[in-house]
Amino acid sequence: MSDDHKLSTGRFARLAKLASLSARLSKDVVKSGVSRLSGVEPESLLGKVAAEKLVATLGDMKGLAMKAGQMLSMDPDLLSPEIRAVVARLQNQAPPMGFETVKAVVVAELGKPPAEAFKIFDEAPLASASLGQVHRAVTHDGVEVAVKVQYPGIASALASDLENLGAMVSVVATGTRMTQGKEYFQELREHVLDELDYREEARRAKVYAEAAKPLHDLVVPKVFDELSSAKVLTLELLKGQTLKDFMAALDTHSNAARFHASKLLIRAIVGPFWSQRVVHADPHPGNFMLLPDGRMGVLDFGSITTLSPVWLDVNRRMVEGALLGQKLDLVALSLECGFHFDDPAGARPFVEELIGIAFRGVAGQGEFDYRTANVNKDTRALFLKNATRIGSIRPPREGVMFFRAIGGMNQNLETLGAKGDFRAVYAELSEHLKHDPP
Repeated sequence: MSDDHKLSTGRFARLAKLASLSARLSKDVVKSGVSRLSGVEPESLLGKVAAEKLVATLGDMKGLAMKAGQMLSMDPDLLSPEIRAVVARLQNQAPPMGFETVKAVVVAELGKPPAEAFKIFDEAPLASASLGQVHRAVTHDGVEVAVKVQYPGIASALASDLENLGAMVSVVATGTRMTQGKEYFQELREHVLDELDYREEARRAKVYAEAAKPLHDLVVPKVFDELSSAKVLTLELLKGQTLKDFMAALDTHSNAARFHASKLLIRAIVGPFWSQRVVHADPHPGNFMLLPDGRMGVLDFGSITTLSPVWLDVNRRMVEGALLGQKLDLVALSLECGFHFDDPAGARPFVEELIGIAFRGVAGQGEFDYRTANVNKDTRALFLKNATRIGSIRPPREGVMFFRAIGGMNQNLETLGAKGDFRAVYAELSEHLKHDPP
């Protein structure tokens, strides 16, 4: 986003851009769907030309539209590796805003230009994402930091995206009688809007850091409060290879390296949750970094959320039951943590099969191969097979962020495609963090 390019913020202007994009992509998507129906599995939902158009449009729009593209880029079943590499640019390589705009935001927020607020401030961004872009800088004390600067107008753009999405959710919920969809959308909406306040993200970074303390192979950057505000966030700079870049060169990595990255990712998502009920609910691979010393750095804390004690308790009992090979009443446990079933007995086969798919890596004995696990593909197929039943099963609102975290983690694990004793990863983590629910 150069200085002479203004971010489109109007609701209808943004909707028109998406409509135009949809028309351009529909040919590829329809072709893919026909291939699937005819029994021929297409290599990808999108072709390369369509993928480039998707990246250009969503990267230009930023906001929620770009976040949707980030989610698409994580799905190993919809996109071929080549196309996924194109769409993955949305994770941290969106078109940047010009330095004059960056300078204006820093002056407005910190009261002085970057050259005065910092000893060194690189004009070229390290990364550009959905709500802001990151610049390398050095404090006057000589500490290297990453400075995230929010795009001007992004709050209005995000509000427009949410209005458009909310209208769609309302129509679908009314037409299908799935009124709980409005509640889940409201939960997502609140969390997305919270991401606009970098002071809140700074607080959440500290919450995550505290929850990750027992996990010595995780690194959480320090927050520099004196160099942060509502639209500028300064964190310690971590140096390493993002999980996104690691995935882009999977063929060059051994299974041992892929298994190590997978183990660290599980610990980064599940560990803080089991420690203090804290979940990183935006697990796209641009938010995690493999450090030279073998640890994992965790980035971007806008989607950090704290879940209820009962949600943690039920999840721990399910995992420990899977580790021990116990037969648990999964419907009763689901009811305990806030699920509602119109027909509990009728829902039982669906619930048991769904949790069985999700826990394959936990319950499997010996080596488990994520390349052939089909966790995401089988989950999607199960939901399609039970489409008429879904409306009668209502998770609690907090489930939205939890499922976003675990679903994204599983997509990344499948892309990494490591083979190993994943049961031991969960068993070790469970033993290390065993305590009464906080």
